Amino acid sequence: MDFSIIIPTYNRADELRETIRSIAKLNVDGDWELLVVDNNSPDHTRAVVEGEQASFPATLHYIFEPEQGRYAALNTGIRAAKGNIVATTDDDARVEPDWLTRAAAGLDALGCDYVGGKVLPLWKGPRPSWLPNQPGPHWAVLALQDHGQAPREFGVDGLPWPLGINTAARREAYERIDLFDNRLGRKAGTLRNQAQREWHLRARAAGMHGFYVPEMVVHHVVEAERLNKQYFRRWYYWHGISRAILFAKLGVDMDAPDNSRLDFSKVPQLGGVPRYMYRTLVTRVKEYIKARLRGDSVAAFEHELWLCFFAGVAKQRWTERRVAIPPPQVSVW
Repeated sequence: MDFSIIIPTYNRADELRETIRSIAKLNVDGDWELLVVDNNSPDHTRAVVEGEQASFPATLHYIFEPEQGRYAALNTGIRAAKGNIVATTDDDARVEPDWLTRAAAGLDALGCDYVGGKVLPLWKGPRPSWLPNQPGPHWAVLALQDHGQAPREFGVDGLPWPLGINTAARREAYERIDLFDNRLGRKAGTLRNQAQREWHLRARAAGMHGFYVPEMVVHHVVEAERLNKQYFRRWYYWHGISRAILFAKLGVDMDAPDNSRLDFSKVPQLGGVPRYMYRTLVTRVKEYIKARLRGDSVAAFEHELWLCFFAGVAKQRWTERRVAIPPPQVSVW
């Protein structure tokens, strides 16, 4: 088998149907399969998958995973996949017809272990004025990504890691460093979001490399209910919780885990939080007040989101304050 595509899904049966039909339009040179992993959905997900099987141009598998969590489902899909290249996307994605061929070409041309590409928005509601219609910090909240028109190495010169909605990896990559940590991924009722980063930090420590391939394009449905400030505040709060869990596991900087330089087992802490983060907290509060006073609502909201992030960090670290922080377990560049 040349390619396996995995979609973890939870309770989005109708959206999933459109994603499957998008994938059915792929132009693929080789044998391939699609695995839909149902993460214990209470809706008609199974019926949707079974209803698409007869007309699908490749083998379409339905797999049930009872353990809650996107990455529990994704891990199950990876274990079941037969392809030499394993691609992942989400149940609310629309792929370009050349998505898989672009991924395979990138892996070969760049001689790397994994690739990721652009994730562009399909707005399902009016885009608010405080949300730029271009790449920036807010795009991460909506799982969007665009790093330009040239290939670049992930994790180098500040380039963030690929998003799970648009990745492809050689099977051997998972065999070398194992699968994803489900504690760091999204589950119903949470917005945990560091499972991809944790896996890629382990991959980097093992000497693996991945590249951004701009021609590898996926479109992500952005629902109207996410286009409000409360959703962004909640996402950043869970972002803080996720970074604190990552900190406890790998001993990396919560603000900048990809470029961690300190041995946090030796850094003074207050309530489980490194003391220097409190200085950042004071600075952020001051900058928030200044932005509000000068009427800069965009800047004020950015500082407010960091405060939500810190609240998540503080909450999780207080819960785990007696847990010893290990020395860094990942290489730093």
